[in-house]
Amino acid sequence: MKKIILGLAVLSTVIMKAQTQIIAHRGYFQAQPPTTENSIASLENAQKLKIYGSEFDVRMTKDGVLVVNHDEHHGEMEISETSFKDLEKLKLSNGEKFPTLKDYLKQGKKDSSLKLIVEIKPAKTPEIENEITQKTLKMIKDMKLEGQSEYISFSLNVCKQIKKLEPKFKVQYLNGELSPEQIKNEGLDGMDYHYSVFQKNPTWISEAKALGLITNSWTVNDAAVYQELKNQGIGFVTTNIPDQLKNK
Repeated sequence: MKKIILGLAVLSTVIMKAQTQIIAHRGYFQAQPPTTENSIASLENAQKLKIYGSEFDVRMTKDGVLVVNHDEHHGEMEISETSFKDLEKLKLSNGEKFPTLKDYLKQGKKDSSLKLIVEIKPAKTPEIENEITQKTLKMIKDMKLEGQSEYISFSLNVCKQIKKLEPKFKVQYLNGELSPEQIKNEGLDGMDYHYSVFQKNPTWISEAKALGLITNSWTVNDAAVYQELKNQGIGFVTTNIPDQLKNK
């Protein structure tokens, strides 16, 4: 009987691991009441959903402060050309203060079950990208969040720099032009592509899985697209509607 119970437990774990996992895109900001993307409130909302992870974007100010923001601009201010002191004068639309990466990670650490999907944004030069990458990894290591964090970027340089600094960290490329074989040859762990890329290349998910690569897709906000990707065996989807897709 014990062997049967153990076998069922193992089978259940395998099935769970095989299921498509859900990642909140810039946090769960379309909650009720709605909040602002990449805000600490959106991260808290994602933590309450009990999903796989929550994605957010990292940039660096002119004076070297790491902040969480998707766009190049905060209001009319270009983040890379503005000091943090000036940027923080403008609050987010939900009333929160402009979030530093450190404050964002402090909230993330409160729930170790939610993976932190760290997107390091491309910068104006490879040198600046390398600085942002090095500072981001150092902060995550200093806060002992290595096991909770995974990494994505549209910059192949950033992806390769992460693997150079921390070979064991999970890194996925976002831009969409590299085949599974090319991703493998670059030494990366997976591909996180817009769903249209997988629709144009219907064999890539199975090819990637055969190579042992992680497969993810963004930004999947349509249940039919989600089901299409799920049927192909995709490992993860990143979505603005994590509450709606997590039980499908």
